[in-house]
Amino acid sequence: MAVDKVPVLKRCRSLGLDPVFLGVDKKSNRQARNARRKMSEYGLQLREKQKAKFIYGVLEKPFRNYYAKAERLPGQTGENLMVLLESRLDNVIFRMGMARTRREARQVVGHRHVTVNGKIVNIPSYLVSAGDVVAIKESMKTAQRYKDITEVTGGRMVPAWLEVDEEKLSATIKNLPHREEIDVPVNEMLIVELYSK
Repeated sequence: MAVDKVPVLKRCRSLGLDPVFLGVDKKSNRQARNARRKMSEYGLQLREKQKAKFIYGVLEKPFRNYYAKAERLPGQTGENLMVLLESRLDNVIFRMGMARTRREARQVVGHRHVTVNGKIVNIPSYLVSAGDVVAIKESMKTAQRYKDITEVTGGRMVPAWLEVDEEKLSATIKNLPHREEIDVPVNEMLIVELYSK
């Protein structure tokens, strides 16, 4: 299985991205080297795609598959792509506040700690639907790990499309998110332009 092991702050610097969007509290004092150069149109499009891939922890081939699926859905391709990425199970766990970062959320799902509608799901890329109930499984609810995580993520804003019950460590997906509800600094139109060449 391929894993992206690039240091987070270094990658954030090169993409001009605030680490807060990844759930990382650290800051980098260094300036990106390529900040002085003027970027071409292709370079801007490529950087937006790399940003989206990095934020959601998706590699190239699955990302291309998401794009192909977004094209087939009704509506605008860019918005559909962002909604698909946002409705991944690992992202939902991150948004619920059951993980500090999306990488940690991916690990939580992979370790079979998550149920969707009462059934254990260990696939981070599983796409949730409106009405699904995502929860930490019963045997793990008392684990110290989740108490520590909820202390850290307690102040995090939960998006409007999720209804979280912090006592039960569960959330109901009220509806799939709209683009306005996704607070990720990615210009999806540039990604569409890149793939439509």
